[in-house]
Amino acid sequence: MKLFDELKWRGLINDVSSPELEEKLNQGGLTFYIGTDPTGDSMHIGHYSSFSVAKRLKDAGHHPILLVGGATGLIGDPKPSAERPMITKEQLDQNYKKLRKQVEDIFGFEVVNNYDWSKDINFIDYLRDYGKYFNLNYMLAKETVKSRLDVGITYTEFSYMIMQALDYLHLYEYKNCTLQIGGQDQWGNITSGIELIRKKKSAEAYAFTMPLLTKADGTKFGKSEGNAIWLDKEKTSSYEMYQFFLNVEDEKVIDYLKYLTFLSKEEIEELEKKHNEKPHLREANKALAKDVITFLHGAEEYEKAVQISEALFSGDIKSLTLKDSEEAFKDVPNFTIEEELPLVDFLVTYEIAGSKREAREWITAGSITINGDKITDENCVIDRNIAKEGKLVIIRRGKKKYYMGIFE
Repeated sequence: MKLFDELKWRGLINDVSSPELEEKLNQGGLTFYIGTDPTGDSMHIGHYSSFSVAKRLKDAGHHPILLVGGATGLIGDPKPSAERPMITKEQLDQNYKKLRKQVEDIFGFEVVNNYDWSKDINFIDYLRDYGKYFNLNYMLAKETVKSRLDVGITYTEFSYMIMQALDYLHLYEYKNCTLQIGGQDQWGNITSGIELIRKKKSAEAYAFTMPLLTKADGTKFGKSEGNAIWLDKEKTSSYEMYQFFLNVEDEKVIDYLKYLTFLSKEEIEELEKKHNEKPHLREANKALAKDVITFLHGAEEYEKAVQISEALFSGDIKSLTLKDSEEAFKDVPNFTIEEELPLVDFLVTYEIAGSKREAREWITAGSITINGDKITDENCVIDRNIAKEGKLVIIRRGKKKYYMGIFE
């Protein structure tokens, strides 16, 4: 299957600037870029969806450039409903350095920063050399601008389109870049760059966009939406990522396999068949988790995520290391243990039980486990000797209710 056909089959083509692009993609040899603003210190799974497309192009013989927007990040791409909060130059620079390292480590792409060529353009040159090529009616018709006209849009945000177009022009001039790719929400900004190159250089440039990664209800994944799955394993552990993919909705899992994995068409179609026949086995979800986590974090991290999941499913948390336990239980109610206490007092003090009577009932019924051991002695003292590595106490009440206590 040729590259363009594969991208279409995977559902990764949304908008295409020219019919000529299909043949150019199939031939290879294009220099292209994909951009992101350093508004955070890590990429998330939404970025990965787009960046995996860039890797597919790279593997097919094209040359990728990642543009991290040190300049455009200071301005902010217009959101559909409100202006983005301004970020300090210092924070943006720190984010840029982290994103650059992350992209180089994961994908091996060349990385550029648009602050390098934007910082010395003065206002008069900006208006004369670039602004005069943009018709106001043309700009107002762009979806990113049009959606904000009712609630208002600042001149700063309005100028973002020109700055992104300037980036494409610069990379065309200095890197022979003739293709830009991005999410479908960037189509208006991307085509502005194509127009600027056509008007200033009388040359043809190209673009295509990809659909955004969404949940079954149509909502995006990202930091603005508050549900980001970060690529940095210190922000989202491999275990958390494994759980996320394991619980992807049935109606989305095959789409995610096409978007996010490098499994072949035949492998995905076989997984789709198994999923349709026995969705409860989660084979498609497990294949999705394995491919993405292994690519991002390595086989060892994937195996560790599976081990933690199986330990929790079986209730065998004794086998987990301190670090694995902290990862697995980071989202359960947690507290700092300030003193050694008998079990009954411990359960009441940290609101695991509502009263001493209730605490004794839980203990007598064998419904309290500490670090995987069932405790039936109400006088058992919760101290550092019982804690995992002298620090961590995982309490299970009943079958599924967990708590995590940490000694200071």
